[in-house]
Amino acid sequence: MTEDQLKKRRMYLFLLVLAVGAGAAFQGWRTLLNNFGVEVAHLSGLDMGIVQSVREVPGFLALLALYVILIISEHRLAALSVIVLGLGVAVVGLFPSTVGLVVTTLIMSFGFHYFETMNQSLTLQYFNRTEAPVVMGRIRSAGALTNIVVGGVIYVTARYLEYSEQFALFGGLAVAAGLWALTRDPSRTDLPIQHKKMKFKARYWLYYTLTFLSGARRQVFVAFAVFLLVEKFHFTIRDITVLFVINNIINYFANPIIGRAVNRFGERSVLSTEYLLLTLVFLGYAFTESSWLAGALYVVDNIVFNFSMAVKTFYQKIADPKDIASGMAVGFTVNHIAAVFVPALGGLAWLANYRVVFLGAVGLSLISLLLSQLVSGQIARAAGND
Repeated sequence: MTEDQLKKRRMYLFLLVLAVGAGAAFQGWRTLLNNFGVEVAHLSGLDMGIVQSVREVPGFLALLALYVILIISEHRLAALSVIVLGLGVAVVGLFPSTVGLVVTTLIMSFGFHYFETMNQSLTLQYFNRTEAPVVMGRIRSAGALTNIVVGGVIYVTARYLEYSEQFALFGGLAVAAGLWALTRDPSRTDLPIQHKKMKFKARYWLYYTLTFLSGARRQVFVAFAVFLLVEKFHFTIRDITVLFVINNIINYFANPIIGRAVNRFGERSVLSTEYLLLTLVFLGYAFTESSWLAGALYVVDNIVFNFSMAVKTFYQKIADPKDIASGMAVGFTVNHIAAVFVPALGGLAWLANYRVVFLGAVGLSLISLLLSQLVSGQIARAAGND
């Protein structure tokens, strides 16, 4: 093994451990939240929309990460972020109210979004254009396996443990992973020095736009898809857990394939497939009266989400190597501009007619489909300028 391969392996292991720890905490939070909110905290659709909007505020503030890495390194920030994520999840069950969920969600979300910013930045810096989608696919596959284990644990322990105990268990795993990572240094000094200030560049407009639309559309899924299953179709916590396990069994095998598909077919084809499928999924959410079909749509929705790695690899191919850290931070902020207010607006629309929420997502998917046809042209122009 060459020295370069060894350095890459260290970073891969570092990111893998953190992704597994963060994934366990976030999946536990995500699986338990809606049932905890309905059964214990007695949240309405509007309340849940507010909680989900607050969850996206740290994503909107991801640009601040550029100033934090002026003080500490990116890999240190990644480790600390996972610790914060774990602490936020660990205490959720102790505060069964709208205010309590807002505060704990804010803490959890700062850790989650800052880790994801650093995770994507480090992946695109340390792995080349061919390796990056494969590494993303493998890490997401490991995350899917983690989620399967989390689902199994919740399915078994739901009848024995209180919500507060389950939240503490999964949050503690993230804290442990973050503490381990603080004892490691997988960094290298022979990479391009990153710009550590906000940089919006006109030539990245398509990346910004696709990222913005993805953020708005994704929030409809995150905030309201599971809520639809629980409120309209009366899915129990065990039903939701089974769905998550099915999702992640499929994702475990699908994610590496998606990563290779980006290399084989290109970003435009992968993104076009994603947006077309999402259009059909959101139409299904809006009009189905079948709990079985709604559950199946949720599985498809979850799988298709992984196609979004092509937006990051698209940026890697058009960006100056020194803009990777800045681009990931700016991308997270752009992604969350709409995400801050879409869940709250969706909550208000839900009170009138839940179908409006999903039909809005159909429109966003169609706009994304049209814009994705420009991806190959931008990559070709960027290659011509190299």
